[in-house]
Amino acid sequence: MHLHIMGICGTFMGSLALLAREMGHQVSGSDQNVYPPMSTQLVDAGITLMEGYHAEHLSSVSGPVPDLVVVGNALSRGNEEVEALLNSGLPYTSGAQWLAEHVLPGRRVIAVAGTHGKTTTASVLAWLLESAGLAPGFLIGGVPRNFGVSARLGDPQAPFVVEADEYDTAFFDKRSKFVHYRPHIAILNNLEFDHADIFPDLAAIERQFHHLVRTVPGHGHLLVADEQPALERVLNQGAWTPVAHFGDQAGSEWQLVLERADASRFQVIYSGGEPVPGNNSQNNKGQEEDGVVEWPLTGEHNARNALAALAAAHLCGVDLARCCAALARFETPRRRQEVRGEINGIQVIDDFAHHPTAIAATLKGLRAATTKGRLLAVIEPRSNTMRLGALRERLLESVADADGVFWFQPAGLDWSMDELVATQGAHAQLFSDIDTLVAAVVTQASPLDRIVVMSNGGFEGVHERLLAALAAAKEGET
Repeated sequence: MHLHIMGICGTFMGSLALLAREMGHQVSGSDQNVYPPMSTQLVDAGITLMEGYHAEHLSSVSGPVPDLVVVGNALSRGNEEVEALLNSGLPYTSGAQWLAEHVLPGRRVIAVAGTHGKTTTASVLAWLLESAGLAPGFLIGGVPRNFGVSARLGDPQAPFVVEADEYDTAFFDKRSKFVHYRPHIAILNNLEFDHADIFPDLAAIERQFHHLVRTVPGHGHLLVADEQPALERVLNQGAWTPVAHFGDQAGSEWQLVLERADASRFQVIYSGGEPVPGNNSQNNKGQEEDGVVEWPLTGEHNARNALAALAAAHLCGVDLARCCAALARFETPRRRQEVRGEINGIQVIDDFAHHPTAIAATLKGLRAATTKGRLLAVIEPRSNTMRLGALRERLLESVADADGVFWFQPAGLDWSMDELVATQGAHAQLFSDIDTLVAAVVTQASPLDRIVVMSNGGFEGVHERLLAALAAAKEGET
């Protein structure tokens, strides 16, 4: 079958394309503003990419007419290719529905949901299952470096890990994508307001999370982060599945105890016993198991991500000690605190953080791990939530751990960042031109400094530009 995927370079749709290709389908796709790592892995997989959205992509002008069109949620009515699709009469579906109908049936599905940490948690979980010899399938909204691809089918008898996004499904299906997956195990990592372009308030997102909870069978499992009021409100709407909590609270079945301030070493304590259905998880605790993790990641948020993955892997029958040992060999996913290079003792780090909470967590973790030199933050607030200015008042507090902040105002931002940056004084600068930003960062950076770039987009290749400019500056000194 020939599948044409509209919006193919999105993290979800690109991963879907890899699965379809692995299943033997002919795959083509269209998108705009294409950038790595997704575009690179698609080309490597032999998938035809078409630039932009045009009617001819669905006609014989561009090759064989597709048998089925899979529509990404970034496309809306009025888009030339969408209108051509509707007028053509070709069959179409959403990415989430195609996954649910063609990949997930018969698999033990583990869904990783939450406002933050989905990609890292799903990557850790896939790696733990792989290290145990289970050969899991997965679809992850990033590229786990332990695997080199963002999706694969794996062993049909093995669990399938899916990053479960609460964003809407398609222009014709406004439910959250994760309601399609019907997981046996659902991880609820955290929950706060985001996606201001489709959700009016936090309560609306909580309702979608409860829709996910409703799909988990009674013999399944809910793994829920502790100290998350929004998640407790979700469970209070009803839960028919055993619930276990994870976090740093002594009453949680899975407890995290940091042994280093930067969270690169931590203890895991599991209070065994079958949790009971509902939101009260303080019953039926059994004998404790524990383990110690020493791994290359930093930040308490990442340690909590790992704890959730450990709990899910344990439910799949993997020994806790074996899991803890495997984390020492875990590599961060692409664009999650990924060191892109080091020039003259200056590191350039790439991170996907774009929500104020995620920005703060990333900087806090790097701050604890930065014993020498300064921590310089380069930030592009380009998500739909940031573009609308819904959380702009929280951006100031999110960068408290940075020694210097270089803000970039992208085109299309619905508000001016001038006032925000002005209140930070000499601590921050604002730019609307990438070359000017790069020059300023390179001028101020010194050996032992760490430059962390945060954006959920390509950021006009600023990482490569910074490394090139740092190399040129070093060459000029010699």
